[in-house]
Amino acid sequence: MTRALATLLFGVGLMIASGVRADVGRWEVVRSESTIIMRVGSPLGARSGRFERWTGDIRFDPAAPASASVGIEVEAASLRMDDAALTRTALGPAFLDSAAHPRIAFRLRSLEAGSGDRFTARADITMKGVTRPVSFPLTLRTDGRTAQMTGGFSLDRAAFGIGTRGPWNGLIGRQVRVDVVLATRPAG
Repeated sequence: MTRALATLLFGVGLMIASGVRADVGRWEVVRSESTIIMRVGSPLGARSGRFERWTGDIRFDPAAPASASVGIEVEAASLRMDDAALTRTALGPAFLDSAAHPRIAFRLRSLEAGSGDRFTARADITMKGVTRPVSFPLTLRTDGRTAQMTGGFSLDRAAFGIGTRGPWNGLIGRQVRVDVVLATRPAG
């Protein structure tokens, strides 16, 4: 269905607005409180899936969120759709082709402050060897001991060569919605 988001790689250290490097520390993902979910339209209604295996390399300063550097890698083969037959199709050569392209990458390019706990993320997503930019709003809440990012975006699956041939192309929606909840805490 959508390989959207299997290897989410947030990366690249950013400078805070003053140009001074923030005191960025390592943070770890709290798996029990984090999710990567995708949704796509079909003749049978919206279908959803969840990526079950992914890792994160997160560097973050709660006092300077724009300095964040986060790398997340998702295993394409860990996608579980809401139907077992759909899972097999989604992982197969016509869609994610998880055997040939085992990872999906998301790399954060910038995190721009909005009002309060709202930000705009600009990132690159790579799937099936194709990289495309994405921009999306997110909410970032932190108390200094934990941080949680909640956001989502839509991708055109055809832009990544996903499901563009055969009967599925006309049956599955081109826009795939990806929603992410990323809970973290300082490593160590």
